[in-house]
Amino acid sequence: MSNIAEGLVRHSDKEFVQFLFIAMSSAAEVQSHLYVAIDQKYISQESFDEMYAQAEKTGKIISGLIKYLRTKTRQTRQTS
Repeated sequence: MSNIAEGLVRHSDKEFVQFLFIAMSSAAEVQSHLYVAIDQKYISQESFDEMYAQAEKTGKIISGLIKYLRTKTRQTRQTS
């Protein structure tokens, strides 16, 4: 979330998208850490499944926002 907040204050869709990509990568990184956690038996399979699914959902939401912003940017350029 910090990456999203930092990108939002840049006041530019292009810069915001860069930070959204970082946030999406962070969601994937969480999934990677979850594999380590379950391998080391720090968490249960149920916890792994729930958190993994949430990280995946978060990544998809961020991806959708990136697509929206890119489409909006293209449409703005075409009407200018």
